[in-house]
Amino acid sequence: MKRNLLIILIITSGVFAADQIEPSEDQETDVSGKEGKPVILNCSYETSSENVFLYWYRQYPNRALQYLLLRGARQQSDSNIADHRFSSTTSSSSTELTLREPRLADTALYYCALRVGAQ
Repeated sequence: MKRNLLIILIITSGVFAADQIEPSEDQETDVSGKEGKPVILNCSYETSSENVFLYWYRQYPNRALQYLLLRGARQQSDSNIADHRFSSTTSSSSTELTLREPRLADTALYYCALRVGAQ
C-alpha cells in the first residue's frame, strides 16, 4: 500500500558574511510529496570565490546531521554521494537536490551548506 504524504523541510546555513546560501526564491521551505515520486529541493548561493563546495545534509528529530552529498561548482568538480537515491546538480549560483524515490522515512529537515576554498 502506497502512502500519500511525505513532508520535507529545507533549512540553510551560510559560512561567512560575504558568502551566503538560502532556499531559492521559488522554493517553499515546507515541501511535501508522495512516496516514490521525485522530490527536488533548491538553494541559491552568492560568493566571490571560484572554489565552491556545496553540501546537502538531513536531520531527523533529536539526531545528528546526516551527510548526504557534496558537489563542487564553478572551478570545482568534486562529487561524493553517500546515498545513491540522491543526486545533485549545481550552477554558478545554485544547487539542486533530487531524491528519486522518497520514502516516508525520508521525512526530515534538509540543509544545504556552502564552503568556499582559498582563491
